[in-house]
Parts: sequence; structure tokens; C-alpha cells
Amino acid sequence: MFEKRKVIIKNCILKSASLCVLFLLFSCESKKNKQEIKPYKAGVVLSFDDAYVNEWFGTDKILKKYSWKATFCVCKINTLDDSEIKKLVELQKEGHEIAGHGLHHYHAEKFVAKYGINEYFKQEINPMLNLMNFYGLKVTSFVYPYGGRNTKLDAALLNKFKIVRGRAFCEINPKKQGCYFNHSRIVYSFSIDDTHNHFDIPYLLKLLDYAKKNDKILILNSHKTVKNVTTDYQTKMKTLELICSYVHQNNMKFYTLSELNNLE
Repeated sequence: MFEKRKVIIKNCILKSASLCVLFLLFSCESKKNKQEIKPYKAGVVLSFDDAYVNEWFGTDKILKKYSWKATFCVCKINTLDDSEIKKLVELQKEGHEIAGHGLHHYHAEKFVAKYGINEYFKQEINPMLNLMNFYGLKVTSFVYPYGGRNTKLDAALLNKFKIVRGRAFCEINPKKQGCYFNHSRIVYSFSIDDTHNHFDIPYLLKLLDYAKKNDKILILNSHKTVKNVTTDYQTKMKTLELICSYVHQNNMKFYTLSELNNLE
């Protein structure tokens, strides 16, 4: 009887010791994981939509002094000439991202409502990716033309892309604006085109200030970069210089769209 009791006590001690070891190992691993996950710096995603390759290439030459980084969201790649393709490849080599913006620039939500998702991928997504891959462009992000989207499209596109960008609804209060990284693979941007109804420099500075003070990543989009605005879908170089200067002076960081997918 005494020997049996000794065995039971011994087993209990061994179990307790094992539990203690497991607890210590788990605690160490948890601490290690916490140490490995570093909070990201406040910053900006600058994205450019459509196919203004020559203008973007010229913009890159001007903004290199800020060590900037951008995402160029290309549509109608089947219409670009050899020199434009070479410029996209060079931009990619320099660390910029080339994203997809549709082969034909169809309004995704309207197209799918009429023809279905399968036809949308057949006409707009798959041939775009095949052609971009042929040219050596590594595309892992997609941007909706006109911002037209829905949850079914989001789910289908996220099977092909790491991250998908729509357009933010406009709010007066920067805190409520939807153009900050939201720890989701669906993100939204604010337009800095000069003729956009809700754009002006004072409000842009408020968005940048909010990002800086709250460790947020502000997501912006534009189209054609110009010295002087003459029509819609154009962004002044002065606006881009202001943004880059702000990021540089406030020790913030430039991100590409696909990099957001790697952040905790």
C-alpha cells in the first residue's frame, strides 16, 4: 500500500513538472513572438491609376531625391508600346510596385451584374495577368476601375491577389475617413487629383497629420501627373512634392500596396 502511494505521488510530481516546463516554453515562445512583431511606422501609399507611363516615369526622376516608393496601377497594358513596357519594368526594378487595374478598365460591378464573374475574369483579369507576366511584371495587387466593387468580387479577386484597393467614401473628419490601412486585404484610397470634389491642400495636410500622430498608413491615389492641371484626373507635381517632403521631414515611410499585406 505504501509503495503504491509512493508511485502515485511520484507520477503527480512528474506531471506537475511537465506542466511547468510546458508553461515556461509557451511563455518564452509568446514573448519571442511579441518581440518579433514590430509595430509599423506611420506612412503613405502613393498609387497611380490607368496608363500614364511616360508621365509616371518622369515623376520618378523628380521624386527620387525623397527615396520615394509608389504603386503604379496599370490598365490597357495591351495598348502600351515597347518603350512604355520597358519603363514599367525599370520602375519595378527600382522598388516600385506594378499593380493590375484591368485589361480594358471595365467597371467591375456593372460588368459582373450583366455578364457574371466568370466572364469578368475571362475578359478582364486573366488576360491582363498573362500579359503582365509575359513582360516580367510581378502583379500581386489589384485596383478597381472607378472604385466599383462588391463583396462577391472582393472574395473572387482575393483568390488571385494579395490585396485589393477600392475608393474611400469622403468624410469631413479625417478620423472617420476610410483611406487608412485597416489591417484588411481590402483597402480604400483618397483621391489627390486636383479637380476631385473633396480634394484641397489643407485637407490633405489634415490627413497626413492624423496619420503621423496616430501611426497610421494613409492610402492615396491619383492618375496623370502634370505641372499644370488642364482637365480631370490630373495631379499637380507640387502636390506630390508636398507629400514626399512631409513624409521625409516627419520620419514617415513610403509603402506599396502589396507591402500592406505583410503588416500585422
